[in-house]
Amino acid sequence: MFRQHLWKLLLSLLIYIWAVAELIPLQDRPFDQYLQAQVQADPAAFAALMKEAQTREAALKVQSVYVPLRELADARQIDLSHFFPQIRLEASLKNVKKRNGLLMDEMLRRSKGRVQLGLDLHGGVQFTLEVDPKALAAMTADARQQSLNKAIEIISDRINGLGVAEPIVRPEGENRIQVQLPGVSTRDNPEIASSLRKPARLEFRLVEPGTGAFDHDPGPGAVPPGYEVMSTDEDDRTTGATITRYYIVKRLPEMTGEGIKNASVQMGEFGGFRIAFSFNSAGAKQFGDITTANVGRLLAIVLDGKLYSAPVIKGPITGGNGEISGSFSQRDAFDLANVLKNPLALPMTIVQQNEVGPSLAQDAISSGVRATIIGTALVAAFMITFYTTGGVVAVIVLAMNILIIFGVLASLGATMTLPGLAGIVLTIGMAVDANILIFERMREELALGKTLAVSNQSGYLKALWTILDAHAVQLIICAIMILRGTGPIKGFGVTLAIGVLSTLFSVLITGHLIMEVLTDSGWVKRFTMRRMLKDLRVDFVRYGKPAAIASVTLVLVSFGYVLYQGRHIYGIDFLGGDTISLQYSERLDTAKIRESARAAGIEDINPSYVSPIGGGRETLDIETPVGKGGAMLAALQKDYPAAGWKQVGENHIGASVGSEIQWNALIAIGLSMLTILLYIAFRFEFGFGIGAMASILHDILMNIGIFVLTGHKFSAPMVAAILCVAGYSINETVIVFDRIREELKINPSGSLKDVINTAIRKVFARTIMTATTTFLAALALFLFGSGVLEDISFTFLVGIVTSTFSAIFIAAQVFYWWHKGDRKHVEAHHDIAPKYEWTGTSRAAQ
Repeated sequence: MFRQHLWKLLLSLLIYIWAVAELIPLQDRPFDQYLQAQVQADPAAFAALMKEAQTREAALKVQSVYVPLRELADARQIDLSHFFPQIRLEASLKNVKKRNGLLMDEMLRRSKGRVQLGLDLHGGVQFTLEVDPKALAAMTADARQQSLNKAIEIISDRINGLGVAEPIVRPEGENRIQVQLPGVSTRDNPEIASSLRKPARLEFRLVEPGTGAFDHDPGPGAVPPGYEVMSTDEDDRTTGATITRYYIVKRLPEMTGEGIKNASVQMGEFGGFRIAFSFNSAGAKQFGDITTANVGRLLAIVLDGKLYSAPVIKGPITGGNGEISGSFSQRDAFDLANVLKNPLALPMTIVQQNEVGPSLAQDAISSGVRATIIGTALVAAFMITFYTTGGVVAVIVLAMNILIIFGVLASLGATMTLPGLAGIVLTIGMAVDANILIFERMREELALGKTLAVSNQSGYLKALWTILDAHAVQLIICAIMILRGTGPIKGFGVTLAIGVLSTLFSVLITGHLIMEVLTDSGWVKRFTMRRMLKDLRVDFVRYGKPAAIASVTLVLVSFGYVLYQGRHIYGIDFLGGDTISLQYSERLDTAKIRESARAAGIEDINPSYVSPIGGGRETLDIETPVGKGGAMLAALQKDYPAAGWKQVGENHIGASVGSEIQWNALIAIGLSMLTILLYIAFRFEFGFGIGAMASILHDILMNIGIFVLTGHKFSAPMVAAILCVAGYSINETVIVFDRIREELKINPSGSLKDVINTAIRKVFARTIMTATTTFLAALALFLFGSGVLEDISFTFLVGIVTSTFSAIFIAAQVFYWWHKGDRKHVEAHHDIAPKYEWTGTSRAAQ
């Protein structure tokens, strides 16, 4: 028996050990302490250098030794990798400054906790970028707005290329862009600021005929009209010294990089890195014409006015591809490729750089964590109560599932936000669904007289394809959220996709391994399972029509109210708002600020404490709906007069969920429904796909309607929460459909109505059990959470109820009506052969 299960045991251990390793360290470690602890060579010399750097740190009034240590090492040409021989750098990279940059970045990464926290939990950094007014002066108002929107899109793409998860990028005023990056500090990452504002104007210029590289500046007398002298620095591969080469380059470019379609980093032939790029069709033709006409000449590659290389055109380049070679570190190469793919047309400067404190108060963070623990405990208690031994196994599997989720999030460098934590809680509730499905199948097998070991295997096999189908459809929705979504929508998609895959592994591999060992060895001889409900004798098809009519009526009424409310249903994320900056003499917890806002009738606010980088007085910035800044200040002055409030600034901020993101969310919903239709039509039958689409549409509209009817405002996390509900809805629907398909095979003489009723009766108890576990997890968030957690959990609670209802009274009924209640109509469109099953006679004690 042991040999039979060895591969599952080894695979499970390998995965869980990897997850634990990825989570270490759990918290950030002070960078200077981490460096000193990691020194393996010449510790005395490094200690002396660190002492100097710390003195410089205090003088510069910065809060990290990163910058002063790099500056000292670079100025004295000290190779810091000497002190850390365990960090292997490129052997071919001799330039000391670049080696120090790579080493310090790697040490900084290793000093950080593996799971990074978002702006709401930990804070981060905020930049304000301003477009050069001269560049906007000649534009019309519409053109100016379009240019600003395009710049926001480009900066968002660049940040995604930097690997920063769930950023906020939005307009501020008429010519500014605000960028908030969670878990990031410019004290430790000074390169981030410069990478955001680069225009990335790529030019291809010809070098003067008959000339090449000069070892010295040829001087103005050697430069013909229309040309200029440009230089590039190259690293000597033997000594590491920097050598400057000079070229006489044409001032006007032959072409620019506007035709570039993509850019990527590749290893150079002799080590180092290069940037490979490809043109679109128009750019490829132009580049081919230029290289064909200038074979043998040097072609200078200039980015933002800087010469990077000047290779010889050895022949016509008509494939639409090129490359930029030079003395690049890996990070420089990736940054350059990133800006090439996302070139800014407008010049920008950074006018403000601030460190931003967490937007949620400590009590709100604590309540969210507490709600997560309570929700998990409720699910565990429920499973053990109703499934005893199986419940204990499910709880163990659930713990392993959570371990994998956090391990993968850590390995991906994902940012954990409170809404993301809510998504994990929902995953916890849904994860036990697969266990319940297997256990309920086992109950049926035991009732037929099979042994416990046989019932375990048979129940597992019968539930296997149902579990795979349900989770496959959820993965489809997650993939669309990731591909089409941005910010929290994309973050939700990533978290849920990880949860779906980890659930499949932990339940189907680890969980099944434990159950096999317990039952096959005879260690467990009884498998007690309690019921919430007895078998019902209800004609679900009969009551389907009035139930569907009543439900659709409620959907129409509630959604009509949504249309009536119009823009009033949106919060700051969608509409933008005002930000007031306040000075104070007494610092208040942000929870008290939110209480004052609610008392004044201002529901949607976002307070955070902001400190200017480089020194300056901390201020309280409060985002409010448009026109509510004055009311917010008045409320604080009334409730906390001793705090000495003084307004020092006010700005209008644009929506963080712009029209493009809203449009992408709608596309995501449409693509989800279409893909689900195609998948279910392929795996089941077209009528099942129509039923699934109707069920999802019903649940989405019902959730939106009830959400607005109860006075809630739409925020960015709410879009993701509703898409999560769509995933849960299709999960319930697939399970009902799978049982209908099975009944069609094993009940060859029953009418379609009888088949549907029988299938629903068999899964009804399981459906209620699953809904209860997920409901308990969401209820804990609703009761013990606060702020955005309340909104998200409320959506989950409504979604659980509507999804359970729609799987039985919408999806199954639409399938019945689609086939006009005729079983022959189903069989004409799908090959469903009857299946006969003979069962054993041995019985396990219960």
